[in-house]
Formats: sequence, C-alpha cells, structure tokens
Amino acid sequence: MTRHPTDHPQFYLTAPAPCPYLDGKQERKVFTHLIGQHAPSLNDVLTHGGFRRSQNIAYRPACEDCRACISVRVRVDDFEWTKSLKRQWKLGKDVVGARLPAAPSAEQYDLFRSYLTERHEDGGMTEMSVLDYAMMVEDTHVETMVLEYRKTGPDSFITGVGEGPLLGVALTDQLADGLSMVYSFYDPEVTGVGLGTYMILDHIQRARRMGLPYVYLGYWVEGSPKMAYKARFQPQEHLGPDGWTLSPGQ
Repeated sequence: MTRHPTDHPQFYLTAPAPCPYLDGKQERKVFTHLIGQHAPSLNDVLTHGGFRRSQNIAYRPACEDCRACISVRVRVDDFEWTKSLKRQWKLGKDVVGARLPAAPSAEQYDLFRSYLTERHEDGGMTEMSVLDYAMMVEDTHVETMVLEYRKTGPDSFITGVGEGPLLGVALTDQLADGLSMVYSFYDPEVTGVGLGTYMILDHIQRARRMGLPYVYLGYWVEGSPKMAYKARFQPQEHLGPDGWTLSPGQ
C-alpha cells in the first residue's frame, strides 16, 4: 500500500532575516508542510515540540546564536484570576464569541486592516491583500475555527452569536490537549474592555469547558515589548531543553 508522503515530513531551513522582535538579531526558521490526512496529528506533535502553524506550514525558530523565543502554554485548570484579569473579564460581559468554520469574510478583512494600521504599521503583514488574508484563514488541513466577537444580543444566550459590528477575531486550532491561538486581532478603537486580553481569557474558559488542559499562546520573547502581555496569564509552562516546565517563579 502506498503511504502518504506526509507520514515522513521533510524539514527545511530558511535563510537568515532580520528578527522582528529583537533589534540587531537575525532569525532563521525550520519548517515543514502540514498537508494530507495526517496533518492534524502532525500538528499536535509539532505544537508540543514548540512549532507554530501559519496556513499549511509548521515552523519554529532555529537561530544560530539566540534562544530568546520560548513556547508558552497556559495551564487551564490552575489558572490564576488576578484582580486585573477579573476586571477585564467583567468589562467584557457584554461581548460574546461565536465559533464558526475557518472561512474569511470582507468584514473580517476590514477589521484586520484597521488593526494592522493602528497596532502593527511597520509589521510584515501590512502588505497582505484580501486574497492573502483568505489564504491565512482557510488554507488549513487541521481542525481550525474562527471565533468572531460581537456585542451580546437578546438571543445570544440561546444562539451563542452576538450582534452588531465585528469587534474581534481569533483564528484558533483545536489540538488533542488544548487550543492554540494562531492569530487574533480586534478593533483598536474600542475602549473599556481590553479585547486582546478578553479573547485570551475566553479561550481559557472555552478550553476548560471542553476538558482541554492547555491554551497555547505561541512564543514569549524576553526583552520584547510586543510579547510582554503573555506573562500575565499564569501559571504557564515554558518549553525548554527538559521539556515543558513551569515558568520561573511558579
């Protein structure tokens, strides 16, 4: 019987490029393709090994002289609700996230463009076209969902769907042991609730209801202001030479 080639994934190494997180550093990545019937199980294994997904590619840093990028995951059952996080969760009581298939929309793209313009104007994603965005969302061979966040409506407690303008979007993979937040964005002009924080808290609550022990937040980079917010969600585990261990201070 002929076996699918993704039973034995091939790994490749990128050329050096400027690091988007630390000035003066060069980054390299090792990557492989996530395609075919074995993509979901491969995605599970690679995520446990510190890889991240982008479309049908799984990648992780392979920098020659730097190990600053650390994979982090939040321990759902032990999650610590600080006063600040409780306040953010309460402020978001009128926001509801609806789970939808991994399909793009014009409304999502408009919000995506607004978010990039306001928060990441000099980032590498600013040149993404509507087609590029569509590929980011729907080019997947793993179990992926889109969570759309809107204001709670009169029927939301029944339907689980909000109403009004789109406030935030999270592209999320469901793994065997958790939810992996691939990419999220939100309306930068919304005041009151911190939508970025709220969406992470919502994922923690969803994972708990689903009986999943972890929420994967990608990479934390010490010394990078862009990644500092991830340290708020404790306890969390960091992936190091000895596997997943509690972050320092836990």
